[in-house]
Amino acid sequence: MRLLKLAGVFRVTVSKQTDEYSAGGVVFRLIGDSIHFLLILDPYGKWGLPKGHVEHGESSKEAAIREVMEETGLTGVQLVTALGTVDWYYSRGRTVVHKYCEYFLMSSKKGAVTPQVSEGITDCSWFPMDEVLEVLCYENVRVVLKRAIGILRSRSLSEILEK
Repeated sequence: MRLLKLAGVFRVTVSKQTDEYSAGGVVFRLIGDSIHFLLILDPYGKWGLPKGHVEHGESSKEAAIREVMEETGLTGVQLVTALGTVDWYYSRGRTVVHKYCEYFLMSSKKGAVTPQVSEGITDCSWFPMDEVLEVLCYENVRVVLKRAIGILRSRSLSEILEK
């Protein structure tokens, strides 16, 4: 993207636009009687949800499970339901990228996590449901997390985990 100043007005010139597709997980687990959610500390020093590119020939569900495992080391997650897609724009050189990320609610019985340091993820931690929205840094992803919390509050855990 390039800014040109013509007669006091800025104009943005873009060489091209492209779309990218990612998938991610909103992973929860029960610790005692309390529901906790898994967040990662990303390369920008912000708490977010694990996500990544959908590989060729891979479904969004498969990509979400794989990315959760790669970024957090967590295995054996169970897919509960789709939570929807978040989109945003960013620039890469002179290309505007329209990024779409489909999120899925997932459950885990395990708790041991290991951040994928090679990808700039410096920490991953479980946060209680009543604190997680305060910690999450990305406003667009907050909508997805609120949807997950709504699902977990509206039904019994046994009903959710049976699906």
